[in-house]
Amino acid sequence: MIEPLEPGLYRDVVRRALAEDLGWGDTTTQAMITPDRRAAGVLLARADVVLAGLEVALEVFRQLDPALTVEYCHRDGAACLTGEPIVRIAGLASALLTAERTALNFLRHLSGIASVTRWLVEAGGGRVRIGDTRKTLPTLRALQKYAVRVGGGVNGRMALDEGLIIKANHVRLAGGVRTAVQLARAAHPDTPVEAEVGSLAEADDALLAGASTVLFTGASLDELEQVVRRCAGRARVQVSGAIHVDRLAALVSAGVELALIGAITESAPAADIILELQPL
Repeated sequence: MIEPLEPGLYRDVVRRALAEDLGWGDTTTQAMITPDRRAAGVLLARADVVLAGLEVALEVFRQLDPALTVEYCHRDGAACLTGEPIVRIAGLASALLTAERTALNFLRHLSGIASVTRWLVEAGGGRVRIGDTRKTLPTLRALQKYAVRVGGGVNGRMALDEGLIIKANHVRLAGGVRTAVQLARAAHPDTPVEAEVGSLAEADDALLAGASTVLFTGASLDELEQVVRRCAGRARVQVSGAIHVDRLAALVSAGVELALIGAITESAPAADIILELQPL
């Protein structure tokens, strides 16, 4: 069961998105559509898609027409096949036309994230968890991470105040992995420390300093397998970086628990969803 998004997380985002698109007004729609004219519409999947962000998209229409009527064919998390209707709506024609692009932008983007996540989760066969990172669009993090959950993935930290995660630049500025981990543990002795490492030597330094999780970013499968063996019983192992679907089997065989894939939120292709309108 997918916990729905709290509306407070997207209402203001939707309001600002509409303001961005409207400018001084929808001049084309105002030129030909009378204020009282009504229309019906259907959101259609033009390719197989895992649906996410439907309520965000509907909020766009509702902010322009609070009396919008909705007939659900699918909900978030559903795998919609090509040609299937997602939802049927009816309301003021001008509102439907004006809200169309903004609503589709949200729905296509979030459904694209959910679709890629589901694909990777299934490719991993349930033996390695698929997670996201902080590589999200500014102000849209809560929505993008929700889409990852809809697709069956898990969320990495939401903000910098969630845990101690030492990245490569921390290491450079601190003077090495071991020093960075030691400084983090000294400042927060009761908080687990996660250290990003790019080599077996850095993994050894992180373990010696007491890191609870080693996040391996290197490309060598051989080194990864050695890292997993050395961390056994001492620290958890996660993997981050450019992880393609054909590498998931190798991660599973190496014993990796979690693959953090920034590309899920950073570059997932938009889902092919359209809105078709008819007069009432």
